[in-house]
Amino acid sequence: MLTVGDLMTTKVFTLLESDSLYTAKQIMEMARVRHVPIVDANESFIGLITHRDMLALAVSKLSDIDPSTQDELDAGTPLHEIMRTDVAVVSPETLLRDAAHMLLEHKYGCLPVVDGKKLVGIITEADFLRLTISLMDAIEGQD
Repeated sequence: MLTVGDLMTTKVFTLLESDSLYTAKQIMEMARVRHVPIVDANESFIGLITHRDMLALAVSKLSDIDPSTQDELDAGTPLHEIMRTDVAVVSPETLLRDAAHMLLEHKYGCLPVVDGKKLVGIITEADFLRLTISLMDAIEGQD
């Protein structure tokens, strides 16, 4: 049986809870990711910030706040004030089917992968889409 450890991404961009919302936005934009786990100094998982969370926190464009003012607001917002801490996690040994079911059932975009308390990876909807494409390619190659 396939496990989360077989599919997860292990090179994960992480931030500390003292980092700012501005830093998180920059990481997400540059790395083209929608989820950034928050870890402590020991690499233990403590929370998550998502692109969806940021959209909910953004000052409306209708308020006529210029981008530099928005950047200042974001730079003054530490992640510990806004990160999610009630995040479902999985271990590398979790069956892949179970992780997929969690993502689908709860409409999660990702699941941080922890071994004990240490963050060891992340599994996202995109990982499952890549797997699906590979499986379809393999099936089509059998014809």
